[in-house]
Amino acid sequence: MPSPAQPTPLIRPVAREEVGAIAQLARTVWQAAYRDIISQAQIDYMLGQRYGAPRLLEELARPDIWWDQAFVGARRLGFAATQATATPAEFKLDKLYVHPEAQRQGVGSALLQHVAQRCRARGGKSLVLAVNKNNAQAIAAYRKNGFEVRESVCVEIGNGFVMDDFIMARSLA
Repeated sequence: MPSPAQPTPLIRPVAREEVGAIAQLARTVWQAAYRDIISQAQIDYMLGQRYGAPRLLEELARPDIWWDQAFVGARRLGFAATQATATPAEFKLDKLYVHPEAQRQGVGSALLQHVAQRCRARGGKSLVLAVNKNNAQAIAAYRKNGFEVRESVCVEIGNGFVMDDFIMARSLA
């Protein structure tokens, strides 16, 4: 018997008063997604670096970065952050995370579709992202949504840590 259709997530912008909830969701997702990929010390460092209230509030105030979140009912299940790059007509999906209990239910794909539509409306021709080389589940999800590996990078991020990533891209045409 087929499983019932998953409800379509409601996607809306992140408001200033929601940065704490976004940071908490990021911590939940990161603990599940990265515990076998990077050290707890690196998880804590990166969460502190990327999800502190001052950083989130600064990004929300910038016109070249936008944050969206996905809800099913009253439950916040995911978020995405996107920004313009220095390359004309190219945008970067800087963050896309879905609660572990809601993965493989269409929430991430809905966020990706929303981001792609918004990028196209701003003249975007391509969307790029960075994903940890060992995050097989995320790589498979991105491939399912039309992304292909463009290059391999290893970037120092401070405190002795690196991001060992694939840069993936997809056309928005």
